[in-house]
Amino acid sequence: MPAVPVAVNVSAIQFRQQGFCDSVRDVLRETGLRPDLLELELTESLLLANADVMTSMTAKLRAMGVTLAIDDFGTGYSSLGYLKQFRVNRLKIARPFIKDLPADVDSAGITIAIIEMARALNLAVLAEGVENEAQLAFLRRQQCYTIQGFYFSKPAPADKVGELLRTGFGHLISAGAA
Repeated sequence: MPAVPVAVNVSAIQFRQQGFCDSVRDVLRETGLRPDLLELELTESLLLANADVMTSMTAKLRAMGVTLAIDDFGTGYSSLGYLKQFRVNRLKIARPFIKDLPADVDSAGITIAIIEMARALNLAVLAEGVENEAQLAFLRRQQCYTIQGFYFSKPAPADKVGELLRTGFGHLISAGAA
């Protein structure tokens, strides 16, 4: 099977635990997962909680080769300064903005703005919560090709994911679409 990226939501409690970076390094070693295939999803509020500590932690994780994403971008404090300070790799557009696409003009405007901002900052962008063809078509028109949501698959147990990869669903995952 192809190597696939693994995204992991990290809670504020986990991130602040003593030895968190060591734990990540140990898991990578134990599983054999390449660091560039691990993406840690952090919330805006987590990053802003203690900026000095977070800057140090994110720098250590990036030095390991792990990628970082801001999950549910636009629903927290949305301080643009932390995009530079924490040097994340990806913005994940929050589901509430995707949910009413393409009909809701405000959601469409916010989504377009996030995509354009990510592009201008040389960040990857991912749309969360894509559930229908109209949403997918809108995002494709905006050149947002990394997508996740029930449109592609409902959550599946590990043995089903392997089956999806083996039977042709892998092209969506390898393109970052699932």
